[in-house]
Amino acid sequence: MAIFEIDKGKAKRVRLSDFKLEKDLQRLIEDNVETIFNCLFIATEFSTGNIHSGRIDTLALSEDNNPVIIEYKKVASSDLINQSLYYLHWIKDHKGDFQIAANRALGRNVDVDWSDIRVICLAPEYKKYDLHAVQVMGANIELWQYKIYENGILNIEEVFKRTTSNQATEELVGKNPVMIEAGKKAALTRKTATYTIEEHFENLDDNILELFNAVRDFIVTIDSSIEETPKKHYIAYKTSQNFACLQTYKKKLTLYLKLNPDEVNPMPSQGRDVRGIGHFGTGDFELTIKDLNDFEETKYLINEAYKNIGG
Repeated sequence: MAIFEIDKGKAKRVRLSDFKLEKDLQRLIEDNVETIFNCLFIATEFSTGNIHSGRIDTLALSEDNNPVIIEYKKVASSDLINQSLYYLHWIKDHKGDFQIAANRALGRNVDVDWSDIRVICLAPEYKKYDLHAVQVMGANIELWQYKIYENGILNIEEVFKRTTSNQATEELVGKNPVMIEAGKKAALTRKTATYTIEEHFENLDDNILELFNAVRDFIVTIDSSIEETPKKHYIAYKTSQNFACLQTYKKKLTLYLKLNPDEVNPMPSQGRDVRGIGHFGTGDFELTIKDLNDFEETKYLINEAYKNIGG
């Protein structure tokens, strides 16, 4: 991908640069991990003990309270994937060590959600054999590629998404191909998670179930990269990070959106600022939807939340 800088109508190609040391890349990500991956930093060079004799580059906590491992390489290397797989298995057997580190770093007792563990590999490129290996393994490993340019621009994009195959619930999706695709995306965490989409709609009234399907249909068709991930208390919609979280109730739906409430003008009657109010789901703006009219009047705000995280 070529990057051009525009100055007075003239385009100038921006040259690729590089980090002098792998540690420079690691330090940059750790200092900005909340902005880049929307995670809370926990530890750097975390020791796995004398027996395992390893050090996890970066430990973090996702916005959904899932453990996050980040491993870096300055050059393409299959060791990155092997190390990441090793640490993924280690952390599953050492939940207490992560819990203690998280509590100490964040200054509170963290309610860690172990239904999903994110493992992020970050390198300038990957060999085709590595991409194939991760796909065959089916492990919770994400491959992200970075490019740094001479003008200080950092580009990070996901080159491999975790995928699994599963059957979407027939009662919910019927023959709608869009919703079938949404069901497949929801299956992303079902292989190891204890939470399902079905748990969020099984007690809904019929009219709210129709509304639920309409909201899901709209969100997942904004962009093909959007994932639908069931959590204990909500359903998360995300690309690189959550932009909307959906909670279901018998008579209504509630959406938490990544919007600055101060910038929502005019404030709709269905919305409110929840920055000072405890709630499940990520996002400072709450949207209550009770019927299709509510949804039609406020669906543009979901689009704005998606744009807010940069797609």
